[in-house]
Amino acid sequence: MTRRLAVLGLLLVLGGCHPQAESPPPQLNVVFLLVDDLGWTDVGAFGGRFYETPNIDRLAGDGMRFTNAYAAAPVCSPTRASILSGKHPARMDTTDWFGADRAGRLLPAAYVPQLPLEEVTLAEAFKEAGYATAFVGKWHLGDRAYFPENQGFDLNVAGDKWGAPPTYFFPYENPDSPGWGRPLDLPGGQEGELLTDRLTDESLKFLDANRDTPFLLYLSYYAVHTPLMTKPELQAKYEAKRAALPPADGLRFLPEGPRENRQVQDHPVYAGMVQSVDESVGRVLARLEELGVAGQTAIVLMSDNGGLSTSEGSPTSNLPLRAGKGWLYEGGIREPMIIKWPGVVVAGSVCDEPMISTDFYPTLLEMAGLPLKPEQHVDGLSLVPLLEQKGTIDRSELFWHYPHYGNQGTTPSGAVRQGDLKLIEYFEDGRVELFDLSKDIGEQHDLAAEMPEKAQELRERLERWRAELEAAMPQGPNPDFDLVAWDEWHRRQRESDGSTVTRR
Repeated sequence: MTRRLAVLGLLLVLGGCHPQAESPPPQLNVVFLLVDDLGWTDVGAFGGRFYETPNIDRLAGDGMRFTNAYAAAPVCSPTRASILSGKHPARMDTTDWFGADRAGRLLPAAYVPQLPLEEVTLAEAFKEAGYATAFVGKWHLGDRAYFPENQGFDLNVAGDKWGAPPTYFFPYENPDSPGWGRPLDLPGGQEGELLTDRLTDESLKFLDANRDTPFLLYLSYYAVHTPLMTKPELQAKYEAKRAALPPADGLRFLPEGPRENRQVQDHPVYAGMVQSVDESVGRVLARLEELGVAGQTAIVLMSDNGGLSTSEGSPTSNLPLRAGKGWLYEGGIREPMIIKWPGVVVAGSVCDEPMISTDFYPTLLEMAGLPLKPEQHVDGLSLVPLLEQKGTIDRSELFWHYPHYGNQGTTPSGAVRQGDLKLIEYFEDGRVELFDLSKDIGEQHDLAAEMPEKAQELRERLERWRAELEAAMPQGPNPDFDLVAWDEWHRRQRESDGSTVTRR
């Protein structure tokens, strides 16, 4: 027996039949797709009917769709800062879009107009782990010293301090509209080139160059933010589609505070912008397949705030949600959100658990098998238990803090969601509104008078949270406030709100 074993051992060695160690699985790549101002129902998978989004819908069919996903703020810069830092904007005082300076009856809270360099960003965490990192598109998180290349991204394409392009067509400058800022730094384009397409071209170049390297691609579309512009052929397509629709029931616009809120999705230019974003998503998905890395690449799609429905052309409707961008009603903060994680997430699954944009940081680290940074992403929770469908997340409330006057008509306010109950507090007069989202997703039935004890409990919880974060509040009454001028300004906004297209 001993001799037999010895001979067998010799044959194994000579024949090269010794046991082989298993190769470690490839590191998970991440593609983060952030669409600017995309509304909750602007996507077919979330109930949209006029806009056409077959590629995003396919992504939802391959991944998990989150029905209660929230931006940390109703405007762009704060939410963008929350994604990259894992911290609530109120904790960093990054509570308004960077460049805002509007006042009303109150002097708004002071805010920090950049993502502080001392924050260890999501990109820096991935870069430390050996990932190639690229940022493509809208940044809007500070001046040059705070640009993506100083926040953990190896590559920065078109990211600067501005929140919108001067135009969506090359050469991306508009001398007749200096308020949009300097031209985008995107040389080498061709006349008529669409910005969304160009950003996708640059993203595909990055994927091609890093197919054999773990990568983080953060593709941050400028679309569907104003100025409202699309390809002529897409505008014509959706004009014909709108003309074929039956007459809409009810009014096309209804009052929302000092503004009017769009009730119908049928804007041809906006629809063309949505389609261009969807085509871009399709091109990214296709390239990942062509490169053979789709099976090891997680994809996230999210919006930074609700769809624009009460100003600047009011191009979309967020129904059944109330209001839109700039407001703390659901239309301003609830977002379409999808995560595809090959081999883990069940295709076509749906999660109704509330989450918020600070959660991406710990989630993506855990998905990639990287060390968590709990001292950094203090306001985020990993969604991995939800993605794996093996548990829940330990959170009792979600909070919002917007101590500013929005371009879209809102006033300084804060909000808390606890279970299905949501309270909004208005800082001008201390008024509160209370809604049961399980029965009233449109926030039409204020329960504050019917449930005064619960309203008070949630108000006190919101106050404690602000105190814990040392959140900045409005600075007091505005000595220069002119009620007549204020009302006149809002009247002019309702009549002509500065859109680049006719308000329809």
